[in-house]
Amino acid sequence: MLRVFALRAVVLGGAIFAILNSAAFAQDKALVARGDYLVNSLLTCGNCHTPKGPPAAVAGKDFSGGLSWDEPPFKVTAPNITPDKETGIGSWTDAQIKTALRKGLKPNGTPVAMVMPSGFYEIMTERDISAVVAYLRTLKPVKNQVPDPVYKMPQGHPIPPGGDKPFKEADLTDKVKKGFYLATIAHCMECHTPFGARGRDFDNKLGAGGAEFPGPWGKSVSRNITSSKAKGLGNWTDAEIKRAITQGISKDGSKLKPPMGFPLYAKMTADDLDAVVAYLRTVPAKE
Repeated sequence: MLRVFALRAVVLGGAIFAILNSAAFAQDKALVARGDYLVNSLLTCGNCHTPKGPPAAVAGKDFSGGLSWDEPPFKVTAPNITPDKETGIGSWTDAQIKTALRKGLKPNGTPVAMVMPSGFYEIMTERDISAVVAYLRTLKPVKNQVPDPVYKMPQGHPIPPGGDKPFKEADLTDKVKKGFYLATIAHCMECHTPFGARGRDFDNKLGAGGAEFPGPWGKSVSRNITSSKAKGLGNWTDAEIKRAITQGISKDGSKLKPPMGFPLYAKMTADDLDAVVAYLRTVPAKE
């Protein structure tokens, strides 16, 4: 009888372990899938961190270091964020990756260049930032050493209004709040807000456009994405705004220029696009 009881206990224990292990695997898989979606759509990480060769990304080098900038504040190349332990982030802990994302600080305490929109990631829910880390862990390690950054002045950590602390999952049940969250982690206002005397003029010109972006495409100027009917999106339909975001086509049918990551935003879900448009409708008009 004792043997039978013990055998049943072992079988039951094994079954419970298998169920729990299966549930954990499913949860991990879902987390990685969420990270994949975020990294390869809203966050547009590959837009900067994947090397480009005319006209497209360099095959097999995804996320191993990408665009370079030589600007008044810095001379820097987007670093390798693959799990390579020598030239990437393979030796970083999860907490160190999260600190770099949210606070713009490397494991040694030095800041990342402020071209990295870390201030816009302060708002990320714990689930989403964990999902990004989980996905980055799955990337193929690529050995590629980029040049060390040169900082010509102290690096800032600009945080957009309302984005100074992580959202809770419950915050995302409201459509406009969700749209604000998504537009923030997509760092829309980083490019669509012009500079003032102390950096991006979030207080007076949030979303007013006017920032210039030189590149292989020539020079593009960010558009006004406020609710202004004269200068912004006030007279655009929802469908026209979505087409601009996902296809790079303006209201009048003209083609918009990079560096906005239209092909990446095209991967956004319909619900997420709806939420972003709902939020943009609420951005105060700026002329």
